[in-house]
Amino acid sequence: MSTTKTISLSIIIAGLIIAGAIFFSGGSASKKESAPVQNAFIQDGKQTIEITAKGGFTPRTTVAKAGVPTVLKIKTEGTFDCSSVVSIPELGITKNLPNTSVTEIDLGVRGPGILNGTCGMGMYPFEIDFQ
Repeated sequence: MSTTKTISLSIIIAGLIIAGAIFFSGGSASKKESAPVQNAFIQDGKQTIEITAKGGFTPRTTVAKAGVPTVLKIKTEGTFDCSSVVSIPELGITKNLPNTSVTEIDLGVRGPGILNGTCGMGMYPFEIDFQ
């Protein structure tokens, strides 16, 4: 077989492997994100929102109850990318997160509306929709 045919065959096989991996993993991350995730909990009159920081923030969108004292808990587990820094500009918050731990941020009592946050570089956004 010629070198050109070998390279072409290798490219086709690699493309099939990548397409298969995408197909069997259920498609893109945005499809997985569309499923609602229950990560806001109220106990004893206090709301806790739990998100994970590693390669972005998961989940990207949280629906929470407005008018309740709220704490954001950000879990890191071997996080070394730019999501190891969280920024919530509206509240003047920028925090360096430890590589592996849980960091609590007091959000106070929020009225209805969306609170936006991001990583230190602005690449990975997240939002909390207080309703």
